[in-house]
Amino acid sequence: MLLNIAFLDDATRPPAPKLEGLTHAQRQPGQHLKMIHDHLRDNMKTLGKLIDRAKTGSVTPAEIAAETGDLAMVSNFRRFGNLCGQYCQIVHTHHSIEDYAIFPALAEQGGVFKAIADRLQAEHVVVHELLLALVDALNALAGEPTQSNFEDTKEVYQALERVLLSHLGYEEEAMGDALGYFDIGV
Repeated sequence: MLLNIAFLDDATRPPAPKLEGLTHAQRQPGQHLKMIHDHLRDNMKTLGKLIDRAKTGSVTPAEIAAETGDLAMVSNFRRFGNLCGQYCQIVHTHHSIEDYAIFPALAEQGGVFKAIADRLQAEHVVVHELLLALVDALNALAGEPTQSNFEDTKEVYQALERVLLSHLGYEEEAMGDALGYFDIGV
């Protein structure tokens, strides 16, 4: 069910126009965005490996708690006390900055960029829902490490991974160069 998400069809995503003649300085905001996204990708890999280890029985629930507790994203979660969960807090914060500061500025650059901003914002809603589902699945797994809970957690994780990685790539492609070209701060 979760892995069959038609929303990711690239044909439904507005294509980004090619921006010519960008300087090194104009490319820097897009590179900065990629660095932030790389951090999110690394955390996804860590969570995926942890779920795999839990499934094979090579990690205990206590080790899961200890290892996820050391991730920067969990520190942020604890600091702000958000019910969104471990990974949700950092992604939610990143998406909120984009939704309230970056996307409106991007949308002001014309129709094609408004379509891109609207699409990226709609994808944020899907990512957020999957983050909430992952937090619920991880909590169920930590409370009851059954085979069924492992499978449920893995399914949600794989759906989130698929959606988030696709979203991050599209976002970098669709607005990375535009950030510097239009002097939109990150």
